[in-house]
Amino acid sequence: MISASPSSILTLPDRWQTEVAAHISAGEAILASLELDLDHRLHFQQGLLLLSENRLLACEAGSQGVWKSWELRTGLRLQHHDHAGVATLELIAQEDEPVLLASWRYTLEHNVAALRLIEKFDKQVDAIATGLPPETEEFVACPTCKALLEPGQEECPICTRELHTPPSTWTLFRLWRFARPYRWQLLTGFLLTLASTGATLVPPYLTMPLMDEVLIPFQNGKPIDWPLVGMYLGGLTVAALLAWVLGWIRTYILALVSERIGRDLRTTTYDHLMGLSLEYFGGKRTGDLIARLGNETDRINVFLSLDLLNFATDVLMITMTAVILFSINPWLALVTLLPLPFIAWLIHFVREKLRTGFERIDRVWAEVTNVLADTIPGIRVVKAFAQEKREAERFREANQRNLAMNDRLNKTWSVFSPTVTLLTEIGLLVVWVFGIWQIAHNNSTVGVLTAFLAYIGRFYTRLDSMSRIVSATQRAAAATKRIFDILDHVSSVPQPVNPRPMPQVTGQISMHDVGFRYGNRSVIRNLDLDIQPGEMIGLVGHSGSGKSTLVNLICRFYDVTQGSVRIDGVDIRSIAIADYRRHIGLVLQEPFLFFGTIAENIAYGKPEATRAEIIAAARAAHAHEFILRLPQGYDSLVGERGQGLSGGERQRISIARALLINPRILILDEATSAVDTETEKEIQKALDNLVLGRTTIAIAHRLSTLRKADRLVVMDRGQIVEIGNHDDLMAREGHYYRLYQAQQRNNAEIVSEGDNE
Repeated sequence: MISASPSSILTLPDRWQTEVAAHISAGEAILASLELDLDHRLHFQQGLLLLSENRLLACEAGSQGVWKSWELRTGLRLQHHDHAGVATLELIAQEDEPVLLASWRYTLEHNVAALRLIEKFDKQVDAIATGLPPETEEFVACPTCKALLEPGQEECPICTRELHTPPSTWTLFRLWRFARPYRWQLLTGFLLTLASTGATLVPPYLTMPLMDEVLIPFQNGKPIDWPLVGMYLGGLTVAALLAWVLGWIRTYILALVSERIGRDLRTTTYDHLMGLSLEYFGGKRTGDLIARLGNETDRINVFLSLDLLNFATDVLMITMTAVILFSINPWLALVTLLPLPFIAWLIHFVREKLRTGFERIDRVWAEVTNVLADTIPGIRVVKAFAQEKREAERFREANQRNLAMNDRLNKTWSVFSPTVTLLTEIGLLVVWVFGIWQIAHNNSTVGVLTAFLAYIGRFYTRLDSMSRIVSATQRAAAATKRIFDILDHVSSVPQPVNPRPMPQVTGQISMHDVGFRYGNRSVIRNLDLDIQPGEMIGLVGHSGSGKSTLVNLICRFYDVTQGSVRIDGVDIRSIAIADYRRHIGLVLQEPFLFFGTIAENIAYGKPEATRAEIIAAARAAHAHEFILRLPQGYDSLVGERGQGLSGGERQRISIARALLINPRILILDEATSAVDTETEKEIQKALDNLVLGRTTIAIAHRLSTLRKADRLVVMDRGQIVEIGNHDDLMAREGHYYRLYQAQQRNNAEIVSEGDNE
């Protein structure tokens, strides 16, 4: 509880402490506060709302220090609602009729504080009415981050966000899911690795008898035994050829397997990505997802085909070399392995440093890709607003952050690699010293020392190579984690376990008590609507009233958080998503065309369509004539996102695309708002063909375009406030009437300005 004491005022924001202290009475307890950041014109201004035990005190946003207060009494209530990211708090006195005493606006950043103030306010008013002390129940705080939770909120939205946990090397074992189908090829590759490694260890072993039985006796005056020399040299030749053949076959087999694992990984990740809801894509950057599917899978592929193969070879080489060394001379072998503990500790130390470094580098590199993904598709906007230097600077900054992150990691790596090399050189020197000492005391021979030096060269070379695998392993672990972050994400629009079949759809849609929330913001509330088969419904209302959200719920891009949406009496959540959406045609305000031919874009929803069906759909969409004027007609290439075509032409192609699949339900989302009057007439003709006999839901800001609708559904703040045809709604002089009149005045002003010019 906050009181008027100096210590309590310190709990308010610094800029309000002095002013609040001047406007509250001595000993007055402040129960809750709400910072206001919008005035009534929705301009950003600062204000403050305070609740004490006896009154509500407010400094209006933008009022320059003017304070007002309202004594708490029975019949007062605070009413809260929000839409389009803006919340409104109203103080209402319940007399014979509700009287609005004051209202305040703020962004949803302060929504939790507002809910807390409302709860406190209601308790104080109830206490005044009953004469009993107010309940002391508080909002619950998250036990982890201490953030304030709303009543009934079970999970903290901050703590349940995707966590950037450091990648673990154990993540790589999850790739076994993709390697399992190729386990026999992998086993064959391992056996070939074992055999080829064994073949490479034969030559040093043959140098011992070659030195001790041939060369050293020759220096002591004995003749050379040429058959024996031929046998040893033949063995060296066969071992070298065998190692080459086995190594070639092994590398080829494992390279084929790793490429297939990489292909399966990319395909599975992309398939899973396509199955996620729009909610997931709304929180991700395009460049980041492209980087994951491209760079990360390629990095994993390189790790599996090269780094892991080299690591397996290194482990086998070191293990087999150690066994041979101990079999030849245990003491000399023990001295040879002396640097190993130091190298192992160094590898462990560096691995900890690299654990998080590579994931940070991947995230920074994704920022670089994000800039490219933003600016290249939007290059016309960049050039139109002369922002080339700004975007170049943004890319330069992202690239510089990438450089700084790599430099930081390279400092660690640059010390590690030479240190391992130094330790191996010291180990080689120790072997020389100890070997000479043993020869001097007749405990070993020159041949043994020569073989040891040959083995030790291979041993330490592989040891140095193994140390370098640390970097590749951590990179691959970071890449694997980012891939499995996608694969582990569960769609908020799940497929039904036992989907119901959809043999025939009439197009009857019913919504009962539908509600939907974005986080803690309510967008649709208690909505009921029945649409009959073949009926055309026009959705109208201010921006942010919930029209597009309602369409998204009908298309099942999002799932309702309350109530149900039914098609022909069947809950759409019980139908396979693909089966359901196959019956929906969607024409958007900004039609999206893919790179390809005109015919391919029209047939996108029905790839097996014949050329006759494509032409018939284009004719119905009034697109056939302009398509024939293109250089290659229906085989003319469309640039990325439809570059080279006008907005009206792109829209008519999208209408033809919707016509071709012959949907029972049609969604028109501002289909004519972005074109001129003449083009609108052409599109309207195409739409007349499209809506014929179909259940149609049309959103339009130009109310005149909905004259042909059977019913108009007027929405406001996520609720349906009026339903009827144009004439009925105009006669009621309600929400629709005011919308229509405001639009007519705007049109008149535009015409007047045009005449004056």
